[in-house]
Amino acid sequence: MNMIKIVVPGDLLDDKPVHIEHAIIENDKTYATVLGSYDEEKKRLVPLEGLWYPVQGDIIIGIVDEEKLNSYSVNLNAPYKGIIVSKFVETQLQNGDVVEATVKEVDKTGTAVLVRSRKLFGGKIIKAKPSKVPRIIGKQDTMLRQLSDGTKATIKVGRNGIIWMKGGDVALATEAILRIQEEAHTPGLTDRIKEMLSGNNKV
Repeated sequence: MNMIKIVVPGDLLDDKPVHIEHAIIENDKTYATVLGSYDEEKKRLVPLEGLWYPVQGDIIIGIVDEEKLNSYSVNLNAPYKGIIVSKFVETQLQNGDVVEATVKEVDKTGTAVLVRSRKLFGGKIIKAKPSKVPRIIGKQDTMLRQLSDGTKATIKVGRNGIIWMKGGDVALATEAILRIQEEAHTPGLTDRIKEMLSGNNKV
């Protein structure tokens, strides 16, 4: 079984030399130099800075990319896959469907087991940096409500960085979300986004 584990700088990856990115070899052993996800079978280390790691209770937006015998595989915009067990799905899914779901647990392979899945019909998806998702949502959902009210669009933000939008002014919502992402670290952002959505944008 393919094993994926989270490692931090200095963690032992292998008892023998493995020449891969983001790792060093000392005394014929291989050590990680970054926080990352290490695939022990493929000998691949993916840095996790700015990436999303599934946590129980996270609400995600994903894209079905494979239908299996008793489950669906879901692309989560991460080094990890999601899986939905077919018997818990109310509406049959197919490749390309966009779903909203909750992470129940993460198994030993790093796969996120998803529950309470719901198919999202139509709409548009964009991808944001997962590290910026808290700012896009805002404290007590304040920024997300401002986006929805200002654009009259239905907006669902996944903790994994995939955002689904439908109805209203989706183009304006997209522009605002990208601006939030770029200016997340700056003061006065809430007021600037409010002005932008009201048509009085001042750069």
